[in-house]
Amino acid sequence: MSRLLFVYGTLQRGRVNHGQLAGQRFVGTAWTVPGFRLHDLGGYPGLVPHAATPTGVSGEVWAVDAAALARLDAFEGVGEGLYRRGPVALQEPYAGEPVEAYLPVADVAERPVVGATWEGP
Repeated sequence: MSRLLFVYGTLQRGRVNHGQLAGQRFVGTAWTVPGFRLHDLGGYPGLVPHAATPTGVSGEVWAVDAAALARLDAFEGVGEGLYRRGPVALQEPYAGEPVEAYLPVADVAERPVVGATWEGP
């Protein structure tokens, strides 16, 4: 059984770590609901809620299987407490769908704000 995963940084198509999604199914491009923004965490982004942000964050939705989720959890440092996988609300056509994303665990408020779209590697 696959789950929907929203990716917004280096896992996207054409980015440096996209190979981590090998064998998984691209569903489409997407935007979070307003109230999210990206912070630069040093060569990769972190998606964080920010109520005052009037736009969402752009990214991609992927259908991933359990083996891929386990591999991605390890890659994203879930076990080390770097990121956690949690629910994220997306705009149409994904509104109301159960979608998860990798969210930084540490407070990143002091890190540079990227905005709505990751332009890094």
